[in-house]
Amino acid sequence: MKGEEKLEPSKRQINITIALMAFAGMLIIYVETMIVPAIPIFIKFFHSKYNDVSWILIAYIISGTVSAGIFGRVADIIGKRRVFLILSLVYAIAVSFGGFAKTLDELIAIRVVQGLGFGMFPIAFAIINDVVPRKRLALAQGILSATFAIGSGIGLVLGAYITETLGWQYSYHTAIPAAFLLFILSFIYLKDYAKPRKEKIDFIGVALLGIPLTLFIYAISEGEAIGWTSFTIIATFILSFIFFGTFIIFESKSKHPFINMKLLKTRNIFMANFIGLFAMAAMYFLFFTIPTLLQDPKPAGFGKTILESGLVMLPATIMNMVFAPVAAKIIKARGPKLSIFLGLSTDLIGFLMLYSYRASVTEILVDTMFVGAGISLMLVGIINALLISTPKENAGEATGMNTVFRDIGMAIAPAVGGVLETMYTVPVVVGIGISNGVQYKITHNFPDGTAFDYIYLIGIIFVVIGFIFTALIKNNKT
Repeated sequence: MKGEEKLEPSKRQINITIALMAFAGMLIIYVETMIVPAIPIFIKFFHSKYNDVSWILIAYIISGTVSAGIFGRVADIIGKRRVFLILSLVYAIAVSFGGFAKTLDELIAIRVVQGLGFGMFPIAFAIINDVVPRKRLALAQGILSATFAIGSGIGLVLGAYITETLGWQYSYHTAIPAAFLLFILSFIYLKDYAKPRKEKIDFIGVALLGIPLTLFIYAISEGEAIGWTSFTIIATFILSFIFFGTFIIFESKSKHPFINMKLLKTRNIFMANFIGLFAMAAMYFLFFTIPTLLQDPKPAGFGKTILESGLVMLPATIMNMVFAPVAAKIIKARGPKLSIFLGLSTDLIGFLMLYSYRASVTEILVDTMFVGAGISLMLVGIINALLISTPKENAGEATGMNTVFRDIGMAIAPAVGGVLETMYTVPVVVGIGISNGVQYKITHNFPDGTAFDYIYLIGIIFVVIGFIFTALIKNNKT
């Protein structure tokens, strides 16, 4: 083992590692994105509501949040290759069960297990940080980020096509071979080039973050149904804040914290984490609302098919892919701060357009392209600002922490979106029924324009907050 730790990666091994991590990112995002166009289908299939179906995303994200944080740190301790292999195998098994869910609760439970595989994200960035020379690091990060966009594009189109022609279950079934292929290729080709550190795992810290995060998201998601002023919701919010406070105090005193408060004292790490939170919230506001807006029947939506809605969102992911290497060039020349600023500015334009101009499918397509480009510029800048400010031995821990913050944003977005889409609705005639020989109109409630106005307004607010945090970043260069 010691001999292997002293090895320097060859150019071939560097390229193989980047390709493997890119494949992992593409697969994870593909499986996550392929269900996005099917959100309206899940509402019908499980006879549920928007805020209930949002837990298909939320459960995965909360599980992924804990997984990213804990396994990013575990990878630093026992070896990144070993942990990556374990997670890729668990992920492949979970994907295998996804298409067999018969109830919403079953699918949510499967998504919780599937979310553990999300821990591969921070490890992938940390592995690249170990293997790739500093002068090529921004480009490698850009490639990895670009493959996430490719995964999104494939998921939105191929996933939508499979769902429309074969059923949403086959979206999962057809992903099984790729999931096991990732494990097999990683087992054969992936190597460790960083020396593991001997430390303990902070399981108490994991619980102290996981519990309040779940309580907070639950209170947001169920506040409308139970009542915002009810004892249950108020008590849930209070409990979540108490647990969050306890988590901060405990982690500040822990010798081996789940979230390293010492790292958070570094300005760029602190800022990058919070910008990541708001950036991913913006992305998931898009993912959770656009399929609904496009697929809901007129006049609530545009009455498009699942495949058509996926195709409308595809240009946004193409822009995400195109601007990842652009971000890398900007970072190399001017540092990550400019890339993040440009990303926020582009996102702001996109959300302002979504708020004001979405009267046609073409307008929505153009609006989402701005958001897609902006998110790419932001995310590549964020991960670069983080890694160049972090000691190499803490790379897995730092990227895991960043994923935790980003996941919190991803969890908040569908929860807030689901509540607003349930609160503000309009009745739409979806058919004609006959009772005692008399015809009557069958109506269902669908989200109206007010719901989307509020969601995109919140997106605008999040972007403005991102500007404030970015202004405080020190513009280090690779």
